[in-house]
Amino acid sequence: MLFGRSAPALLLGTVVMAFLSGAAAARASSTQVSVIEDDAHLQADPSGTLARMRALGADVVRVSVPWQAIAPDPGSAHPPKTFDATDPASYPSANWTLWDEIVVDARRDGLTVDLDPMGGAPRWALGPARPKGNSNPNWEPSPAAYGAFVQAVATRYSGAYDPVLGAAAPGARDDLPRVGFWSIWNEPNYGPSLAPQGVPGDLSVENSPRMYRRMVDAAWAGLAAAGHGPATDTILIGEFAPRGENRWGVFSGMTPLTFVRALYCVDSSYRQLRGAAARVRGCPTTPAGSRRFAAQHPALFAASGIADHPYSRWYPPNVEVDPDPTNGVSTAGYASLAVIANLGRALDRVQRAYGSTMRFPIWDTEFGYITSPPKRSPDPRSRRRVLYVSPSVAAGYDNWAEYISWRNPRLRSFAQYPVFDPLRPARSNDWGGFASGLETWGGIPKATYVAWRLPLFLPVTSARRGRAIEVWGCVRPASHAASGAPQAAQIQFAPAASGAFRTIQTVTLGDPGNCYFDVRVKFPGSGTVRLSYDDPPLDPTPTPTADPGQIESRPVQISLH
Repeated sequence: MLFGRSAPALLLGTVVMAFLSGAAAARASSTQVSVIEDDAHLQADPSGTLARMRALGADVVRVSVPWQAIAPDPGSAHPPKTFDATDPASYPSANWTLWDEIVVDARRDGLTVDLDPMGGAPRWALGPARPKGNSNPNWEPSPAAYGAFVQAVATRYSGAYDPVLGAAAPGARDDLPRVGFWSIWNEPNYGPSLAPQGVPGDLSVENSPRMYRRMVDAAWAGLAAAGHGPATDTILIGEFAPRGENRWGVFSGMTPLTFVRALYCVDSSYRQLRGAAARVRGCPTTPAGSRRFAAQHPALFAASGIADHPYSRWYPPNVEVDPDPTNGVSTAGYASLAVIANLGRALDRVQRAYGSTMRFPIWDTEFGYITSPPKRSPDPRSRRRVLYVSPSVAAGYDNWAEYISWRNPRLRSFAQYPVFDPLRPARSNDWGGFASGLETWGGIPKATYVAWRLPLFLPVTSARRGRAIEVWGCVRPASHAASGAPQAAQIQFAPAASGAFRTIQTVTLGDPGNCYFDVRVKFPGSGTVRLSYDDPPLDPTPTPTADPGQIESRPVQISLH
């Protein structure tokens, strides 16, 4: 969740939609996936949090699996002498309890689990040169130890592992469900997640891509050893923070495109590195070595996709504000939603550098708008005036962002992180924390809750009377409708004068896996538009209406003249 330097709030509240009404990019896949994540609440209440995610209509729940949370003796300098890191039974059985419950309950709720084995690493798996007094749990983690950990996790959730027997027992009554969706690490271009970012002794040289390349190799092998691979599973690499610095140092962040180029051993012109520049980055130094590169690093060419966290910060999702020009960073190196084409082009160019035609899909696995309240704004710790948006503004931006994502054929998913705002300690200096949740910590829905559950976006809200207006939306809870029959929702309109809503058009969804619709509607005049849906699943926070099962989107004002 790297947000980089602050930027002016000049564009706050300035929603420029005109570009969306012209010639548009090709539509995205009709099966764009909804991803949701909230590790803190899953840990506190797995069953209840998963039920909440199902009521919101999520398809995939991304679940962190911190290495040191499962590893034995994580604070020791050495693992136990008899420890087999590839065997789930060699880990303390109680350490698996949370993830076993999540995997079992998610299958019950019809949610796909994306397991992300990540840091922090146990002390015995860290590199020896961590700066004195620094507690970073991701300092040069051992690729071999990480690969063994991934193999243990993948074995336990292979669909043929009986935790009672502590061994594979295909068809046994107590077998845990199979997990077929995996992410490898988290934000490796961010110093707190992987360090040092620069080569020790020469911090101007990228180091984290070399480490991550080796860790991906080990994780890929560990997944394969447990029976998981791209033919049967979704395996994502990257999980990039969307911004960073050009002076990345030890614990700061590296721009994702800089990271990608070093990961694939190419220079800024996407030519294969050679000589000393290649050697210091752990890359092939000769043409013959480069010809073996793809075979030696199969995940970089055969993964299911690249994951990104394209947060838009506090401004509209179609813009990326230029950072401080004095730090030498350009938005061309970023991978936020507004400039995510940067990442797509970079991925294609690094593939072509090795003669590959692979065109990786991009998965959005973290997204959301920090809101004020509860985040205090402006943040006095920032060098610039940061104005976090209100929940109502965030709700509109979030729907707009999903529309942009849906229109982009390269994007495979749209995400929400987290469900609940973080609990702010009484004397917290974090000024509200990463408050991009849909609800407060106590479970009170914010405006973003309604917006994410039932997205509605009108690219043009001011038009001539009699002209049809584009209405785009998603009936997200429909994916969990018990009947399996096609679901319908109502586009409703209330005139500016009366305020009484009536149905203007009913939209019927075809494919049960597709929540989206995009229609053109003629409205009788100026007023308010909303989407209404009779929600079959039990909604834990129903909208207070006459029918507690009826839910509505956020309202959108239109003006016809």
